[in-house]
Amino acid sequence: MSDLVGRGLGVSYGDLVAVRPLDLHVAGGAMVAVTGPSGAGKSSLLWALASALRPAVAEVTGTVEVDGQVVGDRGDSARAGVVLVPQRNGLSATLSAEESILVPLLALGVPAREASGRVAEQLDRVGLAEFGRHLVDQLSGGQQQRVALARAFALHPRVLLADESTSDLDAGNRELMIAALREEAARGAAVVLATHDPEAAAQTDAVLALDEGVATWVREEA
Repeated sequence: MSDLVGRGLGVSYGDLVAVRPLDLHVAGGAMVAVTGPSGAGKSSLLWALASALRPAVAEVTGTVEVDGQVVGDRGDSARAGVVLVPQRNGLSATLSAEESILVPLLALGVPAREASGRVAEQLDRVGLAEFGRHLVDQLSGGQQQRVALARAFALHPRVLLADESTSDLDAGNRELMIAALREEAARGAAVVLATHDPEAAAQTDAVLALDEGVATWVREEA
């Protein structure tokens, strides 16, 4: 089980305050939804939790901890097993679906045979086993979202931050991906899903609402 903690975490872009300082605790094994309208600060919060905002672009206050250890930068975050699935999926159009998952695994030193097994397993898990050799730009937006999630799952994250990762999916695939995210939580990961979809939020363990950067717990973990 891996706990994610934000202490006094805030994000500003110059004079614009995107996220007012907040405290956040997501226990390993839990899945939390961050909700709110466009521009409420959902993405900024997830990127801050991933230590992925560049100082030249944004000012981030407060600290992020994973299992009691402070995560100081993107390198620390990666070593701590924090994986961010960005809203625009972060995939390269020149790679196939298989390569999109395989390349990061090989870069981390995962042996080729094990990496290939993870690729096949995760593509099947997201319902894209037959699309592995398709280039990313040959896939629909929803299929690309599922590839991005499959890539995250293959990394065996301790903390998984998913930004609107169910937004372009039809009802059946949305339920499949929410179930997969819940499986990651059951495996011990702390999962945070930023979403504007009330049906997706209803299937999480807790809901944090953002409105103009101000956070309010709508439903907390039991």
